[in-house]
Amino acid sequence: MKKILIAVCLYSSVVSAQVTSWDNSPMNFKNSDMNWNNSSANWDNSPLNFKNSDMNFNQRNGVYDNSGTYKGYETISPGGARNYYDSDGTRQGYTPYGR
Repeated sequence: MKKILIAVCLYSSVVSAQVTSWDNSPMNFKNSDMNWNNSSANWDNSPLNFKNSDMNFNQRNGVYDNSGTYKGYETISPGGARNYYDSDGTRQGYTPYGR
């Protein structure tokens, strides 16, 4: 019984560490959508910027689904966070800085 309890405790601490990692956390300002570098109000991230437009046929940062349908675009902030936006400029997610 002690072995099972220890295994459960170790497993839960590992899972907890993965979920609450500061580098991955949206509470970390480098990942936050409150950070100007991650905001679609910033011209570099704006859907109004032609480099992010689905009308730009030379676009290199487009995001597509498996059937080839345009879903949005991605940008990389100066801090290294990779931001994903839908075609309206709403931030849908991110990959933490340094990854």
